[in-house]
Amino acid sequence: MITFFVSITLLVVAYFTYGKYIEKLFGPDKNRPTPAYANQDGVDYVPMHKQKNALIQLLNIAGTGPIFGPIMGALYGPVAFLWIVLGTIFAGAVHDYLTGMISIRNRGAHIPELAGKFLGKVSRHLVNAFALLLLLLVGTVFVTTPAALLHELINGKVALIVIILLIFAYYFLSTILPIDKIIGRIYPVFGAILLIGTVGVGGMLLFTDYQIPELTIANMTNLHPAGTPIFPILFLTITCGALSGFHATQSPLISRTTKNEKQGRYIFYGMMVAEGIIAMIWAAAAMSMFDGQGLQGLINEGTASLVVNEVAVTLLGAVGGTIAVLGVVVLPITSGDTAFRAARNIVADYIHMGQRKVSKRLIIAIPMFVISYWLTTIDFNLLWRYFSFANQGTAALALWIGTMYLFVKKKNYFVALLPALFITDMVLTYILYDNNLGFGLSYPLSHAGGFIMTILCATLFFWKGNKNRTEGLSVDIELPPKNTAA
Repeated sequence: MITFFVSITLLVVAYFTYGKYIEKLFGPDKNRPTPAYANQDGVDYVPMHKQKNALIQLLNIAGTGPIFGPIMGALYGPVAFLWIVLGTIFAGAVHDYLTGMISIRNRGAHIPELAGKFLGKVSRHLVNAFALLLLLLVGTVFVTTPAALLHELINGKVALIVIILLIFAYYFLSTILPIDKIIGRIYPVFGAILLIGTVGVGGMLLFTDYQIPELTIANMTNLHPAGTPIFPILFLTITCGALSGFHATQSPLISRTTKNEKQGRYIFYGMMVAEGIIAMIWAAAAMSMFDGQGLQGLINEGTASLVVNEVAVTLLGAVGGTIAVLGVVVLPITSGDTAFRAARNIVADYIHMGQRKVSKRLIIAIPMFVISYWLTTIDFNLLWRYFSFANQGTAALALWIGTMYLFVKKKNYFVALLPALFITDMVLTYILYDNNLGFGLSYPLSHAGGFIMTILCATLFFWKGNKNRTEGLSVDIELPPKNTAA
């Protein structure tokens, strides 16, 4: 219990301390025009209130990741708490803030465009492929997981395929309609359901006989039945709720609706902290209520959705449990819709196709949904492995972009460099070690190879960084105070 309270406290305190430092380091300017006004088009660039932007950002980034990821990460024991807290404060929240604010300074640019500017043209194409793969996987995963939860909740009274098609229909509308028409209006309702359910689970967990395990040297034991190594697998299992590249695809959506740069810490850093708290609650519930074998059995039987249902109903009863499960359903749905929307924007920016006309939005959206529907026929666990790999690969690239921005401006770039080095090493080690997606090398050899390639990445980074400094790369784009969008 002490570990849980200390962890939540650290997350909250970090917002007012380290978050404030990151904000001061970046230097937001309240008088600087933002893309929401300078590029206002009534579709994607729409000025919206700070609270609405923050809620949309939270629901965008908090899909099933901060629930399913921590539930599966609970198999590694209380050490998962350590990654959630430190990952959120020093990696995830820094990642989200820098991505969102750099996008604001560059006309609301998405991650591939930023990669091209700061890391080079080759990086732009690489990140574009990574981002689109990630978004399609996210959109697909966030169709299947809420559909499975709803199907379980109503005892199979409606066919699973019908639920999937209904969710796809909502995603399609939210992808092509202006952001303030559906997303901006129904997210407050979704947010209320999420908060009621999450607070309910967290609160009841504290007032039951379940014991939240403490983090000590003695009990830092991997509970995973298969003995899966903590390094690097844990860091690709718990992504949302600690560090997630998916967020780098979502923050630019809100950078296009943010009215003032000074709102950035609340919207980007603050909502990542909130997601970390959600992850802590579900990781604590999974560790408290199940042993390693029981947890693994439920996950194998029906992904983490069965765990969610079991936790919610056990702690809150039938009615409260239903509300909690609906809160969990809300999370993936409110990330899936913006995943497809972000994919549409990325493709449009990549091929330079304006999005004012509905017909042009449909040209991009329809093929994406066809591909995503086909992906729903693939095994969920396989999709999740690809999602985890693409997710943290994107996170590494986004952190390198943030590092380059600070490096060129001659500011303390170590705040982004250190997490960039760490997650790059974890991703590369995972590729070398994993038998399914990678090369299946031995554990020691994988770590050695990952370390060497990470050093190589750092060497290339500083070569490019010095070149950017010498050539006088303009990291910020000046925007006119009024709408000049074509």
